[in-house]
Amino acid sequence: MAETGGEVLESATPADAAAVAALLTAAAAQLTAKYGPGHWSRPSTERGILVAMRVSRVFIMRRGDRAVATLALAAKKPWVVDLAYFTPSRRAVYLQSMAVEPELQRCGIGRRCVDQALQIARDWRAETVRLDAYDADAGAGGFYLACGFRQAGRVVYRSVPLVYFERML
Repeated sequence: MAETGGEVLESATPADAAAVAALLTAAAAQLTAKYGPGHWSRPSTERGILVAMRVSRVFIMRRGDRAVATLALAAKKPWVVDLAYFTPSRRAVYLQSMAVEPELQRCGIGRRCVDQALQIARDWRAETVRLDAYDADAGAGGFYLACGFRQAGRVVYRSVPLVYFERML
C-alpha cells in the first residue's frame, strides 16, 4: 500500500469488484459523451473485474469510503502489446484499466495513482512500466507523457489505433 496526499492506492478485493466496474463504466460514459462512441465506450462488469483479478493485481483508490480511482498492474504481457516497440527489459509491469471518477478528473488523483503504481512496480523489482492508450482524442497519451512516460510506438490492433508508452524505473 502506498500513500500520497491522503488517498491510498490499495489492492482491490472481490468485494470491490462492483465499485471498480462502476468507476470504469463512468469513465467510459464520460469519454463517450465528450468524444463520441468508440472502443472506449464499452461498460465494465463486476464479472469482468473478477476475471481481471485472476490475471493482474487490481487496485482501488478511495477518498474516505468513496472509490475515486482504479488501475491494474500485471507482470504478464497483455495480448495487445507488441514487445518489438519497447526497450528490452527482463522485468516489466503493465499498467492497465486506469480510470478516475469523472467529476474528480484534473484534480491530481490520476497523477497520484501513477506515482503510487510506479512505486509498487519498483517494490516488485520491475525495470520498466509499460502501457497502451487510445491513439485518439479520447486517449490519455498527453497525461502519460506529463507523468514522465515516453512514447514507444504506434500500432493498430484489431482496428483500434493505440500508442505504446513506457517508463524505465
